[in-house]
Amino acid sequence: MNSDSDLQIAGDILAVQHLLQPAREHPATVADFVGLARSISEDRAQWAHLVRYDATTRWYHRLRTGPGYEVWLLSWVPGQGSGLHDHGLSSGVLTVLDGELTERTEQTSRPLAAGAQRVFAPGYVHEVINDSLEPAVSLHVYYPGLTEMPMHTAQCSPAAQDVVPA
Repeated sequence: MNSDSDLQIAGDILAVQHLLQPAREHPATVADFVGLARSISEDRAQWAHLVRYDATTRWYHRLRTGPGYEVWLLSWVPGQGSGLHDHGLSSGVLTVLDGELTERTEQTSRPLAAGAQRVFAPGYVHEVINDSLEPAVSLHVYYPGLTEMPMHTAQCSPAAQDVVPA
């Protein structure tokens, strides 16, 4: 019987630097984009000082861009919502940073507390709304960068075009 483990035979892989994958400078997979959103959300110093609340319209700020992607910071006072929309050809990651938002689709309504993340593909139709009594802040990563945001009626058919991130 051979008692040698793989580690005894190969050695510590972390000690063999040439076998490790280099860290990517920019995200390339869904998991990478989720990780990017998570790392930004955990580092409040990157975004907290930028947040503004506007009672007349949703406030938004482009936080970062990279090859083919954008990161947006949005704030939502109680009652503000995105309207039913999709993101054209863009996929995305929505992360709630503070407060609580509700995501609605034709089939479901889902509360999203701070820390919650949602991943969506091109053409995914939803509405995001702050139906709580406190303000909320969210982070949105789009790949490719957001170029269109078709609005939909309650029957989920495309309506007018708007390019405000949501």
